[in-house]
Amino acid sequence: ESSEPLPKPKKFGAPGVLLANKWDECHDPTGWWMSEKLDGVRAYWNGTRFLSRLGNEFTAPAYFTKELPRGVVLDGELFGGRKKFQFTVGIVKSSAKSALWKNLTYQVFDAPELRKPFEERLAYLEENFGEGKGLEFVRVVEHCKCKSQAQLLSKLKEVEKEGAEGLMLRQPGSMYHNGRSGSLLKVKSIHDYEAKVLAHERGKGKNASCTGALLCVLPNGKKFSVGSGLTDKDRRSPPKIGAIITFRFQELTDSGIPRFPRYIGLRADAKWPPDSPWPP
Repeated sequence: ESSEPLPKPKKFGAPGVLLANKWDECHDPTGWWMSEKLDGVRAYWNGTRFLSRLGNEFTAPAYFTKELPRGVVLDGELFGGRKKFQFTVGIVKSSAKSALWKNLTYQVFDAPELRKPFEERLAYLEENFGEGKGLEFVRVVEHCKCKSQAQLLSKLKEVEKEGAEGLMLRQPGSMYHNGRSGSLLKVKSIHDYEAKVLAHERGKGKNASCTGALLCVLPNGKKFSVGSGLTDKDRRSPPKIGAIITFRFQELTDSGIPRFPRYIGLRADAKWPPDSPWPP
């Protein structure tokens, strides 16, 4: 890892990005566009630089951005691979001189300022950044038409078994809208959300000299502890008090506490409280 001090990210106006709602089994997905939900960092290419949802700059090396068009806006995900969220966040927050960016790709899934139906925007992406273009760091997220709910659930089971986070559904013929929209749906069997760190709880046994768990709070004030998922490095140097973390869980208890929470990593770009609804 680079030993250089991390520069404070520059702040720009927050781009208006399209945000997903949760898919409900009552909703027939037949005919919608289906793609893998990538476990990376959302990144908006404004034509000159990468911006987070909140307008913070992700300072990528010139070798990484040279394949991206100037003056053309793209929406996508900085991605280091399945089950590598924390690894990806660490790179995205690193110096622009970091060679670690070579481990990432920019997975493009939309062209926000192209005021045309989704199919035409996707065709534009494939034509300019698809296979055969010889691009090293830019990829177009693969989409296919969903044939039935049974296919959707079968595909979800398949990709989750392979380590993917889930699936996304895009309404055919839909336009790009700023904010949360029913034209974009996320399909997952495991939930993830954000929490704020309140305290470090002392560990036991082999972790007696370091952090055993993080005492966290949800936006509604509910407190819970998360220890699963913390590496030895995390336990020796845990997220700071007040930091925003991402965690995953299977379900809620009757009292509204996440059951079997698992630490995923620090948010690369944090807003408190989150703008996504709770429960997810």
